[in-house]
Amino acid sequence: MKESDLYLPLKRFLESQNYEVKGEVQDCDAVAVRGKEAPVVVELKLSLNLNVVLQAVDRLSLTPKVYIGIPKQCKILNRRRRHIIKLLRMLGLGLVVIDSDRQIGSVEVLLDPGEYRPRKSKHRQERLLGEFVKRVGDPNLGGTGKRKGIMTVYRQRALVIARFLQKQGPTKASHIARTLREPKARNILYKNVYGWFDKVSLGVYALSSRGKQEIPLWREEVEDTISGNQTTHHHTDEQPAKRGPAKAHR
Repeated sequence: MKESDLYLPLKRFLESQNYEVKGEVQDCDAVAVRGKEAPVVVELKLSLNLNVVLQAVDRLSLTPKVYIGIPKQCKILNRRRRHIIKLLRMLGLGLVVIDSDRQIGSVEVLLDPGEYRPRKSKHRQERLLGEFVKRVGDPNLGGTGKRKGIMTVYRQRALVIARFLQKQGPTKASHIARTLREPKARNILYKNVYGWFDKVSLGVYALSSRGKQEIPLWREEVEDTISGNQTTHHHTDEQPAKRGPAKAHR
């Protein structure tokens, strides 16, 4: 397939809407004009990539009605449609898919160009800031992933509990919560997301065989977390010095 194979189905589609269409006008693959409306520019490509996106953005200096036209069977569109449409919407671009396999061809408009008005998610922002504030230290190297997992606030809390059980042996959840000042200790032990804990009796937990194997892999991170928690608790426990009434100067 060639890019020119996409042109005729697109032209017929636009002409059916009373546009006059011409190809290769001032480096634009297709230009459509209807009365005194702003012209429509369509950049045709066999695949959706950064080059065509940059090209389409450049065409916005000519008209606000810029579309990218790609084959219907474009693989990247089928894999990441939602993200692609979101990106093009943010850029103010439109998107059409063209089926040139049929004898007459067909065109489907997936997105019309327009001004982007983002909808902010307060809930997602609160989750982001909550994770940032509650996480102890900076245990993850940005841009990389660890085979043993990303360090989150939840994992930090579970590791501190696991380390406690490693040292103390089977312990009541209530005692762990009080000693570590961890109000979610019972919930973390009960859910046992990482498989590190075993319930040995009512309200009593111990480190599982899996926990005994995996906790040493996190030794450095555990020590950093415990050290950070102790620093935080130290500052929290400090009480401002009481001052008596100021003495009058004579």
